[in-house]
Amino acid sequence: MTTEFATNPSPQVFGAVHLVLLGVTVLASVLAVWGMRRIQGVEIRTKILRRCGWVLLGLALFQTIWSLLPANWNIGSALPLHYSDVLRFVPAIALIRQSRWAVAISYYWGLTLNPQAIITPHPSILVVPSVDFVLYWVLHITVFVAPLVLVWGIGWRPQWRDFWRTYAVAIAWAMVIMPINVTLGTNYGFVNHPPDGASLIDWLGPWPIYVVWMAVIAGILWAVMTWPWVLRHRNVLRVRAPDAT
Repeated sequence: MTTEFATNPSPQVFGAVHLVLLGVTVLASVLAVWGMRRIQGVEIRTKILRRCGWVLLGLALFQTIWSLLPANWNIGSALPLHYSDVLRFVPAIALIRQSRWAVAISYYWGLTLNPQAIITPHPSILVVPSVDFVLYWVLHITVFVAPLVLVWGIGWRPQWRDFWRTYAVAIAWAMVIMPINVTLGTNYGFVNHPPDGASLIDWLGPWPIYVVWMAVIAGILWAVMTWPWVLRHRNVLRVRAPDAT
């Protein structure tokens, strides 16, 4: 009896290959958070996060160099200008240094922008085996898992200032790459036209309406991702505050 892995040269989104990868993403997320919460001692946790960060940084650099090689060069995808390209490096910095700005971008972008590439990948990236397949999925899954570990594993908590800074960076990045796309005839960040193949962007209307909707949805979603932590922080402060009476 044959399977999609063996017979289908171009697996489909939500086909067997894709469902296995989604399962790996969920399993890796649960095990990483559970494992980090089980580790006792800040120093040990920091060492583990730093080592993981260096590995991620090495993979990100390798992927960038790999894309720039003449045999793999494609002006529409080789330059590190996609939001996901940024997310190959920022979570590495967040894991190594735990810088607040890096953790914030990893949290908001990694848990909202990055999942689109996991949930609705182009079918060509589901063909196994290949170097591109391994790099794509290892990096995207790791970028998704990293902020889960930082927030639910070691206790980083986003605040409104993190929301506003991250949102401003996202808008600024779109404004920078739009003219670059026009000049090069590319579509980095998918801000000049929808991506090839099916994606969640297809539900948001034509360009430039869908760009506005993405900005609005991102703002609302990131605010929702911030508000419970801010409220919890305020409640903790009230409990800890000395009784004034």
